[in-house]
Amino acid sequence: MAAIVRGLRGFAAFVKGIIGADAFEKYLEHHESSGHSGPAMTEREFWRDRMDRQDSNPQGRCC
Repeated sequence: MAAIVRGLRGFAAFVKGIIGADAFEKYLEHHESSGHSGPAMTEREFWRDRMDRQDSNPQGRCC
């Protein structure tokens, strides 16, 4: 049973990576590891900035 749960969690993480749902967590990891002097954006600020950048510079995406 534990193997099934691990498999499902792994699959869920994979899907989150494909759709970009883990982008904020990756941003926080990068921000922390790269030694930025300022505070990290809040999650709301991050998603607003990401959407604004995508709208101003559209690249290949499905929608």
